[in-house]
Amino acid sequence: MSDGPVMYSGKEITAKVGGDRFVLPPEFRHLVRESSNGQRIVCLQAHPTRPCLMGFGLSHRVELEARIDKEEAIAIELGKEFDREDREIELFSFEKIPFDDSGRFALPVDLLEHAGITDKVYFQGSMRHFLIYSPDLVPTLGDDHATIKRNCAAAMGRFKAGKGAK
Repeated sequence: MSDGPVMYSGKEITAKVGGDRFVLPPEFRHLVRESSNGQRIVCLQAHPTRPCLMGFGLSHRVELEARIDKEEAIAIELGKEFDREDREIELFSFEKIPFDDSGRFALPVDLLEHAGITDKVYFQGSMRHFLIYSPDLVPTLGDDHATIKRNCAAAMGRFKAGKGAK
């Protein structure tokens, strides 16, 4: 285990390997396993505001609970209403999905549909979690997603070069 929370960085594209199975890139796979106390379990959920998925390891649950506690304390301090149960449902509505030693995992249909994923996935590190986009949809994102667009285009270039060399 690491001394602090797992931090995800990097960008990579992987292709569907059969059915609705995709592959966690090696760097992400290692960090997810570290964050899941050695277990091969990735937590995935629909992003609340973007057309993508959020992924993380099991240890992130502790951070989510601390986040809810902090939000509740701030609401109380400001005299605002806070529905803890609604917030818990929002943050803890993730799927715990097993993956094999090669990083292969199956994506549930509702998550595939939310992100518009078909035959490839784009992984984007985002510190305490990572994002999974359909690389086919990334170019259609707004101008406020310029970094993700640029990173995805670079990852796609590497993906195509590697795929052509095999």
